[in-house]
Amino acid sequence: MSDTTYQEDRAFFRRALETTVRIGVIALLVLWCFEVVRPFIQPALWGIILAIALQPAYVRIRAAMGGRSAPAAASLVLAILLVLIVPSVMLTTSLVETATDLAAELQGGGLDIPPPPASVADWPIVGDQVHAFWATASRSLATALAQIETQLKEVGLWLLGAMASTGIGIVMFALSVVIAGVLLSYGDQAAEAARGIARRLALERGDELVDLTASTVQSVTRGILGVALIQSIAAGVGMLAAGVPGAGLWALGVLLLAVVQIPTLLLLGPVAVYVFYTSSTVVAVAFLVWALVVGASDNVLKPMLLGRGTDTPMLVIFMGAIGGFILNGIIGLFVGAVVLAVSYTLFTAWLADAPGEADEPAAPSTPTAPTGG
Repeated sequence: MSDTTYQEDRAFFRRALETTVRIGVIALLVLWCFEVVRPFIQPALWGIILAIALQPAYVRIRAAMGGRSAPAAASLVLAILLVLIVPSVMLTTSLVETATDLAAELQGGGLDIPPPPASVADWPIVGDQVHAFWATASRSLATALAQIETQLKEVGLWLLGAMASTGIGIVMFALSVVIAGVLLSYGDQAAEAARGIARRLALERGDELVDLTASTVQSVTRGILGVALIQSIAAGVGMLAAGVPGAGLWALGVLLLAVVQIPTLLLLGPVAVYVFYTSSTVVAVAFLVWALVVGASDNVLKPMLLGRGTDTPMLVIFMGAIGGFILNGIIGLFVGAVVLAVSYTLFTAWLADAPGEADEPAAPSTPTAPTGG
């Protein structure tokens, strides 16, 4: 091996080692930064979604305040936090009071259960078991509960976990609202940064994709998530007024059903039956009418809030909401639905832009010899 070849190989290995070290250091820094900001990724993502969804309202508030960005963003954030905190406190208080009263009645033996009707035994498959358990509970509730002690513990642990997850979700949502307010106050800079990143990724189509993403987020948020929140809050207020135990959990169930596009009457119907059995006729009829209004409200609210609408199939929204809820709890319910809807829209736009036959260059035509006349 000549000295020149040796020097070239040595220089090559030196450059390769330096490049490997640099890439390793950069990868380590990126991983380290990711671990530092990972707790904030979820609320930051939701804050971006909220900022995009609230942009039209923010623009109107800013115009009413003479173009002042910071006061407009602060006012919007304060209003959202009040709308979030007040119903949450009311529903949580109702749930705690209901659980406390139920525990006191169980301990004091003041909870009387009437004997089951004879027709219960004729129910298919489970009639005999339900009738026997119901009859035992009517004679001695403690004996009946002792038979399902293991199941009650599992349900209790699940409820505690669900309540803790819901509380954490509310706190993270409040943090996301604050992040959204900061982004709105610096809206022009944030929009330009998003367009700059999109141009680096998609070149000349960057601005188009940013506009497409913003319109999809606003459409999905207003038309699906917004309607679901309105229905859940309205249902919770109605159940509080009717004295339904555990109104907070029932309202959460209405929220889940509304987001995944399942009729909320599937849950409000049994609650209405319970109100008929436990309350006066006037209260029961009023709650039934209210439940019907809440259940049918999405047919009126969606055309109003959805605007121009979205072409995202309901299956995509269903998968995003359920998958996000399983992955990240209550806040993932919203983030999953929006992220999957935006991804679907961007993917379909990319497919629609695929080159076809019309984009292929035409073959050069062969010149024909002029004919004599």
